[in-house]
Amino acid sequence: MGIRRSLNPLPSILILACLVVVLTDRFPSAHGKSGGSATKDAGITPINHDLYHTSGALLEEVESLVHRHPDKLSIETLSGTNKGYKAEITVVTYDRDRKDNDDKAKLRILLTFGQHGRELITTELALRFLSILSEEEFLPNINRSTFNRTLSRLVIKVVPMENLNGRKLVEDGELCERRNGRGVDLNRNWGVDWGKKEKDYDPYEENPGTGPFSEPETQLMRKLSVSFEPHIWVNVHSGMEALFMPYDHKNTTPDGVPSQIMKSMLEALNHIHLKDSCLIGSGGASVGYLAHGTATDYMYDVARVPMAFTFEIFGDLKASQKDCFKMFNPIDIISFNRVLNDWSAAFFQMFTMGVQQMDGLQSKAVASSFDHWVSIDDYLNGYLMHRKSRYGKKMEVLELGLREIRTYFRLFLLSSVLLLFMFCSRISKSTRPLVSAISL
Repeated sequence: MGIRRSLNPLPSILILACLVVVLTDRFPSAHGKSGGSATKDAGITPINHDLYHTSGALLEEVESLVHRHPDKLSIETLSGTNKGYKAEITVVTYDRDRKDNDDKAKLRILLTFGQHGRELITTELALRFLSILSEEEFLPNINRSTFNRTLSRLVIKVVPMENLNGRKLVEDGELCERRNGRGVDLNRNWGVDWGKKEKDYDPYEENPGTGPFSEPETQLMRKLSVSFEPHIWVNVHSGMEALFMPYDHKNTTPDGVPSQIMKSMLEALNHIHLKDSCLIGSGGASVGYLAHGTATDYMYDVARVPMAFTFEIFGDLKASQKDCFKMFNPIDIISFNRVLNDWSAAFFQMFTMGVQQMDGLQSKAVASSFDHWVSIDDYLNGYLMHRKSRYGKKMEVLELGLREIRTYFRLFLLSSVLLLFMFCSRISKSTRPLVSAISL
């Protein structure tokens, strides 16, 4: 006590400041959480602003793109709040010739990017993808007529940056931040197996929130999926190179033909466009840990999306765990463009495999099946409206059951289409290569 009193206050402050600097240098945050100074630390790669847009600039580019192509693209902003926390999600819809065609006759696809803030490359892929849809940019070696026929059969909703608040934290220097603006991992906040914690659970990485759908971002995405009823869902991430299907919360894939079709599609994408570089299978069996409360598991099990995927588009496994920008994002222009080109091509190949082969094979049987798929939607929707108006709330249970039947019927028909495609592709190998049979 006597010694503290006898010290001059100014030297004491200087000594304390020096001690803080030394301790900060010797014991940096395990997750790179050092505010704006994170990029100055030795061995920490800063954001390359020559390659990557800021969140604001990227969303402005998306909005400008939509305004230049109102015949193909439309845009809306969804917003939600929870206990004073507000989130906004931009949704871009691609639907060419929508005034002339019945959207119910088209394949519906829902894609989301930037669910984790630190994965900047995923949002850049969203921008490139939208630029290709608008035909301001083009894929190399593309068959334009096939490309246009495929797109005429699709309605695509794109969420270019699901976690805007978390992305802003990354841009402020928190380069390892994956969670949203109040510290919740959006890919642990969904309703399938929510809240279960493995032995290696890391609250910084995997905080699931106070309950399923506690976060406005996941509430908005669930609402979007329910209203749109997609046939294909893809959640785009980075951190490794992988093509995942359900499940994330257990180390198995679903049983039956639909699971086999999903796996066959992923194998084809991996071979044709990704140089066989990706892991394929369930996320739970392939990534090395189980994840609970994920979006893809919810989309497959609860929303009943027939084909639900998680794509991991880049990962530098040699990077330090503290060097998050380098670990999750390519840092040179060659790798940057390779990722965007390869994965854009893989997306369009997936769409082609889903619908374009029906036209390419000129199969009346397939076309008839597709018509029946659509008409069963129309029939059951009309039937349910009639029954509900006649019997009121007592029909809610029947409505849910019939919706389940409708979903499985659509899944069966989609499975038939893809199986026929794979069968015809094998037959055609004797006269032409498989790649040319399904090329864009």
